[in-house]
Amino acid sequence: MAESSLPPASLLLILLFIFFSNAFNLPSAMDCNSSDRDALLKIKEQLGNPPELSSWLPATNCCAWDNSIICSETGRVYLVALFRLNVTAPIPSAYGDLPMLQTIQLDTMPGLYGLIPSSFAKLSHLEILDIIGTQVSGPIPDFLAKTNLSALTITNSKLTGSIPQSLSRLSNLRYIDLSSNMLSGSIPPGLLHGSFQFLILSNNRLTGQIPEDYTYGDIDTIDLSHNQLNGDPSFLFDITKPMTKIDLSWNELAFDMTKVRFPYHLTYLDLNHNHIKGRVSKSLKDINLGHFNVSYNDLCGEIPAGRFMIYHGADSYVHNNCLCGTPLPPCKK
Repeated sequence: MAESSLPPASLLLILLFIFFSNAFNLPSAMDCNSSDRDALLKIKEQLGNPPELSSWLPATNCCAWDNSIICSETGRVYLVALFRLNVTAPIPSAYGDLPMLQTIQLDTMPGLYGLIPSSFAKLSHLEILDIIGTQVSGPIPDFLAKTNLSALTITNSKLTGSIPQSLSRLSNLRYIDLSSNMLSGSIPPGLLHGSFQFLILSNNRLTGQIPEDYTYGDIDTIDLSHNQLNGDPSFLFDITKPMTKIDLSWNELAFDMTKVRFPYHLTYLDLNHNHIKGRVSKSLKDINLGHFNVSYNDLCGEIPAGRFMIYHGADSYVHNNCLCGTPLPPCKK
């Protein structure tokens, strides 16, 4: 089936685009704060002076170095976005010497390794932490609760340990993507706040049940696929909920689907490789899903027909107990 054209991470990209777009309207002649320039030069040094940062030179305006640095109207650095640097180094601790920093982005840097520096605890204005495609390891530190994060993304890295409950103290946190790490333990309750929430924890080693408080709130996307979660997650499903994407595939979840009424705005629903029983819910006839998969479960009975069900092929239903009817073989009378 065709997947949604916009991945959940698009929210973070939109936020970053807003930052960059605003930057082009700032006065280019504004010189940067001298202590901020010293901190940036220290970051460059701690990264091993990569050639990609050749424009970062002493006694020059760091606000004009390149597009990876964005300053406020007062010359304070509030965004540092580094992409695809050929480095072999830990995350620079000198980030902590940029007191007005709001966004840190470290993207596709496989030579970046080590723990998240304790100096990040000093970044009380930090709103977006985006680390993708690195060797960053160790636990998610409690001191991140001292920041002002609204979006936390650390993906395709080497994080271990559990997700700390302390993150729930971040009252503006509404976007979490910790996918493709080695996180274990249970999912803490109350991680998300505000509107338009995203919870993406796929491809980890999480266990236990999904906390029921995630039935509340304005959650757009929940992706907990490829973990070891168990229990009954059907409290997440209600026709009035605003969710557009639910992916709980490849877990140990169990519930009876027969009378479940799925959110009307869903465009993506994947529940494959679980222990779901009963019949395929009739509510799915009225939901226009671009991606739908309930294969490898314990479903039985005739598949509902009509309306949007005609767009789901046989691969959406394979390896169940005794499903029948279009697009599978007819039910036996």
